[in-house]
Amino acid sequence: MKKVLFLLSFLLSIMFADDFEDYKKACDREIAVSCGTLGNLYYDGEGVKQDYSKAFEYYKKACGGGAAFGCFNLGLLYYLGEGVKQDYSKAHEYYKKACDGGYAKGCFNLGVLYANGEGVKQDHVKAHELYKKACDRGVAEGCYNLGVLYLKGESVKQDYSKVHEYYKKACDGGIAFGCNNLGDLYYYGKGVKQDYFKAYEYYKKACDGGNAYSCFRLGSLYYLGEGVKQDFKKAKEYYGKACDLHFQKGCDIYKILNEREY
Repeated sequence: MKKVLFLLSFLLSIMFADDFEDYKKACDREIAVSCGTLGNLYYDGEGVKQDYSKAFEYYKKACGGGAAFGCFNLGLLYYLGEGVKQDYSKAHEYYKKACDGGYAKGCFNLGVLYANGEGVKQDHVKAHELYKKACDRGVAEGCYNLGVLYLKGESVKQDYSKVHEYYKKACDGGIAFGCNNLGDLYYYGKGVKQDYFKAYEYYKKACDGGNAYSCFRLGSLYYLGEGVKQDFKKAKEYYGKACDLHFQKGCDIYKILNEREY
């Protein structure tokens, strides 16, 4: 069995070496996407020794050749200070190139820079514009951040119907916090008719996605019998899940229910 595994590993290494050489040759012929792929390999240390400087070199070639994702990754390197000195202004420059080149995640990250005032003057109106562009192009994080802006009334008038709209898009796009926050809207009746069962549905989705607070809220729904039949064992189960996800209040109530032998 060990011989088989060794042979398989050996064959895969040969195949990867061939792929790497193909990408290298294509990049040398100024095929931008291949340069970007080489950048990814060096960034992740996949088949080669991890090297952020090499990743930077290939992302720069990709970006210069018109591959917008290469520009985005350059922005990320400058933002994180990986392989280059941290520079938010440079991050802004390359995120903008990515966004202008149609790479929606570049628009989102550019929005974050404007929201936080990193490398640019803080500007929530600009952040809103960029989050909207990202959201419209399918970046769920952009939808979530739009929901937050409408909730806080930053750069826009507070509008719970808009909050609901964008949190739903975020939730549908796999953002657990979006599902959790939808649960809160239904639980408290903010912008929607109060509906404990709807709250339960969204908390459940968020909890299944790893959101500790939502697991805690599910525990409370079962404990109080809101939207679901009262069930202390189920309540204990979800408080336990919240605890496992490092939500201390979940641990505290789980301990109490355990002592009561539920």
